[in-house]
This record gives sequence, C-alpha cells and structure tokens, in this order.
Amino acid sequence: MTAGPSRTALDGIRVLDLSRVLAGPWCAQLLGDLGADVVKIEAPGRGDDARELGVAMEAPTAGPGRDSNFFLACNRNKRSIAIDFATPEGAELVRSLARRADVLVENFKAGTLQRYGLDYATLQKINPRLVYCSVTGFGQDGPYARRPAYDFVMQAMTGMMSSCGVPDGQPGASPMRTAIPATDLVTGYQASVAVLGALIQRGISGRGQFIDAAMLDASVAFNVHLAQGFLLGGAAPTRQGNNNPIAAPSGVFRTADGWLVIAAGNDRQFASLCGVLGCADLPRDPRFDSNGHRVAARVDLHAVIEPLIAAQASAHWLPLLEAAQVPATRINTMDQVFDDPQVRHRKMVVEVEHASGRRIPVLRSALNMSDSPAPCSAPPQLGQHTSEVLAQWLALEPAEIDSLRSAAVVEGS
Repeated sequence: MTAGPSRTALDGIRVLDLSRVLAGPWCAQLLGDLGADVVKIEAPGRGDDARELGVAMEAPTAGPGRDSNFFLACNRNKRSIAIDFATPEGAELVRSLARRADVLVENFKAGTLQRYGLDYATLQKINPRLVYCSVTGFGQDGPYARRPAYDFVMQAMTGMMSSCGVPDGQPGASPMRTAIPATDLVTGYQASVAVLGALIQRGISGRGQFIDAAMLDASVAFNVHLAQGFLLGGAAPTRQGNNNPIAAPSGVFRTADGWLVIAAGNDRQFASLCGVLGCADLPRDPRFDSNGHRVAARVDLHAVIEPLIAAQASAHWLPLLEAAQVPATRINTMDQVFDDPQVRHRKMVVEVEHASGRRIPVLRSALNMSDSPAPCSAPPQLGQHTSEVLAQWLALEPAEIDSLRSAAVVEGS
C-alpha cells in the first residue's frame, strides 16, 4: 500500500439522506465512507426511528434523540439537520438543498414524498443532474407496492428462511432467520452500487436518473446459487442446518470443550483432515472418495469423524488443522471477535469524538482503498449540523436560520 493523496473517492459529492432505520441509511453511510458529504435530514424532536432501537449509549447525551447502537452502526460519516418538511417552509427548504445535491436517498413508502413535492418528478425538474435513489420494500409498482416491509418479513417471503435452520426430522427443526438484518443490508449495498453507477453515467450524459431499489428484488437475487439451481430445474432447496449442502465434511463439530467449524471443501483438504484425525485410510473408502460421494453419505461420514473430534479440546485441534491447511475456526462470541489477533490487526474498531464530548468506539468502514482512504467521523446527534449545513449549502445568514428555528421549521444547533 502507498501513502497516496488524501482525496476521498467521492470528494465533492453531496448526498441528501432522507431515509430512516436501516436499508437507506446503510446505503448513504457507504457513500459517506467513500467521502461524500452526506447530510441526514431528520424529523425535529425525534429524529430517525433507529435512534429508539436497541441499546443507548451509557450516559444520556445533550439534545433530543437517543444515540442507540442501531443508529450509531448505520450513520457514521454524516451530518444531521432537523427539518420539518411536513410544513410548506420545510419542504421548500429541502427542495433548495436538493437543488444543490448530487444524490438523494429516501426510503418512504412509494408515493409518500409526492405530497410534499419531494418526489423524483418534482426534484428532477429543478435539478436534472440529481441521482434519486428510492429504497422501498416492494418497488415502485406492482400489487405490493404500498405495503410496508420489515427484514423479518422479507427474509421469510423471499425464500431465505426456507433454506436456513435445522432440517425437518431433527430436534429443533424449523425455519430460521439470520440474526443480522440481511435483507436490509443487501438492499443498502445494492442501492449504493446503483448510485455509483448512476454518478458515472451522469459524467457521460450530464443527467441524473431514478433508482428503484426494492428490498424484494435485492433479497430474491441474494439467494444466488440456490435460486439459480431451482431455475435450472432443481428441487427447491431445503434446510441443511449447519451442513454445507455442496461440500462434506463442512459443518459444526463438537469438541471436548466447545464447537469448531471445519470446512474440508475438496479432496486434498479431506485427506489432510483425516491425517490430523488419525484416520488416513478413510479417503479410500468408496463412500468418501469424492466430494459428491461424501455429500451423499454425510451421515455415515459424520458417524466416523464426530467421535474423533469430540475426544479432544478445541485448542488441541486448531493448530493441527491450521498446519494441515484445513479451514477451521472456533465459533467466536462477539467479545472473542474483537479480541481476535487478525481483527485487532485490521483495526476494525476506531475511537471517534462524539458530540457529547465522549470518545466512543465505532466500527470502521470495510472499504480499504490505497489512494482514497475512508474517513470515519462519529454518527451525529439530532440536528447537530443544522446551522452549519444551511450556511454552507444555502448561504443562509444566522438571522435567517434563527427565524426558521423560531417558526419550528428547523431544530438543532
């Protein structure tokens, strides 16, 4: 890696973030990680709904709105401005900001912002270069377009849960959701990629465009090879628990004092695993001499290797498996994750100065670019940058901002 210049990838790009909770804020945060000036527009008095979700910071912070772990995770590298755009003056203020923006991200239900004159058709007329990204559950049209969407519902609806969980016939059998809100996150990632593509295209055509970022679309696509296998005439995938349906042995195995994930994904790794376990002849068994055979005979294979693995502690097996180049790891708890030497080496946690005056730990961006390093500023308090943004973007004088504040159009410092 070279030192490189300090310019960020999206230096000079202005983003208005009208979104709340997760999918939209995640998209806007990624743009902020790339160096865009992201201004988050929040409702006065309460702010983003995510401020009320999860665990709050240990001590109360000055000003309205909580600083929850959920909010902190999705809103680094942003500035917050509190505007009541349900008022005519507030809506006009947002239109003025949109006139000077490069990107707008929102995740209201389809058609909601039209009543405030903040829809794409209206804003495109005053700023033809605007890239307008609308994140919704089901898209802008179709029979479900007006429905609200939540990650849990979307995981069930798009097939993810049908392939996740303990298989039928085993104790605890049931469909299972992922602990992280996968459908929100993948939608945010997809939306940010679309925004970057639209910005590149704008550099050619000079025109912005509308992005219809639907959680349904992103989540169905996220089924990847499972969906493609079905489309090619295969059966609908079923729950496999912790077993990899296309490789064996590849799953979770009990040791004398815990659990290991061991993923011997090819014949060489299987032979190496057998050498470590003291059953070097096993790869010559016709039931186990190829990955396809091992997948078909997974139950028989596990009956052989599970007692061997369970006879020793995890600390016994891990160095042996690493030396044999067999992919394996403990199942880390979150405290163990952040105590892991490689995670610490990669500096995935950084301390930043929060507006409360405290230094707080936050996750850094995972975007590692040699010449355009990602910034990392603390997620904002509600309305923390109201005056600053109105002065910088709209050249409003302090008296004009005070007048808006007195009329309850804006809030914050």
